[in-house]
Amino acid sequence: MKDRIADLLRRRVARPVMEQLSQGITPSRLALSLAIGVVLSSMPMLGFTGAICVAVAYALRLNQPAILAANYAATPLQVVLLVPFLRAGSWLFGAPPLALSFAELKAEIDAGFLAAMAKYWDASLRAMVVFALVAPVAVGILYAVLVRVLSRLPLGSPAAVGLEGPAASEAPAE
Repeated sequence: MKDRIADLLRRRVARPVMEQLSQGITPSRLALSLAIGVVLSSMPMLGFTGAICVAVAYALRLNQPAILAANYAATPLQVVLLVPFLRAGSWLFGAPPLALSFAELKAEIDAGFLAAMAKYWDASLRAMVVFALVAPVAVGILYAVLVRVLSRLPLGSPAAVGLEGPAASEAPAE
């Protein structure tokens, strides 16, 4: 099981990052793309993060595949942080706290997405304000960590970073 997870991470995370680095993107730009993608994935607005990532990547001239990959990989953050953002918004604005668990919120969304959105529209706006306050700090911290990590990775051709396929490594030497 551990080997399968490591192989999955190598194929789905490490290899694409290394391929981007070998195609000329700088560690700094890649780190910014990944940091913004991860943070936007936690935005408490269901169904909009992918489109927002594309718009942000276009506006800031970031790597769209990297920002979207990070966004999709970190999507569970949105689920985990939705109720805390809603509660923090209630606290920040002095609104009555939502007597709501994740299971209750999921049940209401499953019963009718539009009805749930209409019911929690004001709470969603308050949650978005909290997200807007937290997001720049989170991007900054994540960027600082990622730029250090990515700067240590070997840059160059795919062969230099060990990305050549098995056929290339098994070719007979002449």
